[in-house]
Amino acid sequence: MNAAASRRPVVPDLLGPRLRLVFCGTAPSRVSKEKRAYYANPGNRFWPTLHQVALTPHRFAPADYPQLLTLGIGLTDLNKREWGNDDELTSDGFDVAGFARKMRRFQPRAIGFTSKTSASIFLGRDTGEITYGRQAETIGASALFVLPSTSGQAVRYFDLAPWRALAQLFHGESA
Repeated sequence: MNAAASRRPVVPDLLGPRLRLVFCGTAPSRVSKEKRAYYANPGNRFWPTLHQVALTPHRFAPADYPQLLTLGIGLTDLNKREWGNDDELTSDGFDVAGFARKMRRFQPRAIGFTSKTSASIFLGRDTGEITYGRQAETIGASALFVLPSTSGQAVRYFDLAPWRALAQLFHGESA
């Protein structure tokens, strides 16, 4: 339970200069909080998916997430202070304006929201109004993508195609 939200991030941002891509989730899971690593639940397909679409040269373990910076990939969440399932998070924990400021500062080529929920919170639209793939909106020059969640709880919605389209843009092909 995340009732006692902290001022310290549950899992620190992985952001830095020369980013080409930033993944943005809603908030860390309970397992990610415990391990202080992104997408750490063994049932989450984030790390295998990155490798499957050739965003990483090998399958990373969650604890290896800081190494993504060497590939020009960053990680963050809209809610840095709380953890758990989306229905356990409070609206006070989300910092949409702070996220947008960070993205304008680092200016990645693309931002991938790792669920319709995170995209919905950022874009201010219902999840039913959001489609997977590249969005019309941008943050500065950063393209926005909405990706199917890799969470084990969302397995029935998973589709690799939007992940592949994002990987094409990352590698310099049109998406």
